[in-house]
Amino acid sequence: MIADFVNDQPLKRHPDYRAAKAGDTDAAVQVVRDLVNPESLQQARDTFGPDVIYVPVQAEEASGKNKLPNALAMQYAAATGASVAQEITQTNRAFHTGAGAMERLMNRAEFGGEVQAGKRYVLVDDVSTMGSTLADMAAFIQSNGGRVVGSVVMTNAMRSGKIAPSPKTIKQLEARHGEAIREILGIDADQLTGPEAQYLIGFKSTDAIRTRSAKAGHERVTRLDAKKVLSERQVGLTDQSDDEGDALLFSLSVDALAKARAQWSALVDQFVRGGL
Repeated sequence: MIADFVNDQPLKRHPDYRAAKAGDTDAAVQVVRDLVNPESLQQARDTFGPDVIYVPVQAEEASGKNKLPNALAMQYAAATGASVAQEITQTNRAFHTGAGAMERLMNRAEFGGEVQAGKRYVLVDDVSTMGSTLADMAAFIQSNGGRVVGSVVMTNAMRSGKIAPSPKTIKQLEARHGEAIREILGIDADQLTGPEAQYLIGFKSTDAIRTRSAKAGHERVTRLDAKKVLSERQVGLTDQSDDEGDALLFSLSVDALAKARAQWSALVDQFVRGGL
């Protein structure tokens, strides 16, 4: 993964950052021009060459359509002689910006669009915190015949800097919380990214995970309601009775999540070799 920063403060301090996140194309171009390091562009030339397609995460944020990934993809493509894929887009509204770790885990990004079979793709996002969105996009591209060879971001905020989980952590996580992870998230422990696995290993009990997931549901509603974005049904709360709601406050797209994560589990080694 090629990145310029290890936290998002340089981005947030830029005067055009908010406008870029809210959908201002000119503002996004200015942020990218000001903050992308020439050494990062050279690293991309050396690592990927011109025969790749940069594919930005095109996502709707609570404040609008984030234009930073597209501006970043255009910058890298122009500097390396490559092209940009505009036809692959995020098809749901995950609203990850400003979300906590559990909320991110429980609201997966889903993608659609035409993938060119056999072509080499480089994933592009402005910030990667847990690697979740990149993993979901990679799973979509590779399940449709494309090859993911790496990724570029402005900020790699993952603590370890790596997206792949350690086998030791996955083994411990399965032993401690495997059933809870399957019950709450609808996936197996070995389908998590490294940062996701590291986050979950910190819970001392399965009850703590259940409690935190319920709290994340309330936090999502509060956060998005403050921005006047979605109704409770749209952000994931169910219409169940109080007893049922206490057991499952957050409604997940389990089928889509399991599909993406099954693909991720099988592709993790390829991502590591490709530099993701």
